[in-house]
Amino acid sequence: MTEREERARGLHGIYAIVDDREDGAGTLVRAVLEGGARIVQYRAKRGIDFTRARNMLAAAREWGALFIVNDDWRAAETLDADGVHLGPGDARADEIAAIRAALPHRLIGVSCGTPKEARAAEEAGADYAGVGAVYATQSKADAGEPIGIAGLLRVAGATCVPVAAIGGIGFANLAEIRRAGVAMAAVISAIAASDDPRTATARLVAIWGGEGP
Repeated sequence: MTEREERARGLHGIYAIVDDREDGAGTLVRAVLEGGARIVQYRAKRGIDFTRARNMLAAAREWGALFIVNDDWRAAETLDADGVHLGPGDARADEIAAIRAALPHRLIGVSCGTPKEARAAEEAGADYAGVGAVYATQSKADAGEPIGIAGLLRVAGATCVPVAAIGGIGFANLAEIRRAGVAMAAVISAIAASDDPRTATARLVAIWGGEGP
């Protein structure tokens, strides 16, 4: 099994996105790991803070979790992160193929909102697709109109790579996402806005495992 294949085995469950704008982002990463999440994405729209990123990566390694960097594939390589997630404005399909060649051992995730985008991402070498926004969300200003479960299923059905549903996912609708059959649920506010992120993450992990409503 290749290094990339080994990493890809971890693409399931709660996908916790930690925004660099959050106070105590490093502490939040530890809380989500302690709560049971095994995929963490560091979303740093203002640019990677390498000291913070290395601390997050060390925590992820301690817990055997995947550590994904948002947008900056060169930073993913420099940090020895597990991969990079590319948003719709970060790379065209032909650029994704070039990034794939540059990162042969790391994971590449691509945001997709339509079946066409999902097929193009897979053909370019993406390892997973972030699909949404499924529900209305305030965590991402450019998320667009919600596609709903029906839209999620259409996009997921167009690709063979694992799908991470994203957008407005929380305690009330996570079970619906799980029943849709996708591999992952990306969560932001349900964890970051909680007074107890560790407990919130543990609750999300339990729901994903079928222990909740």
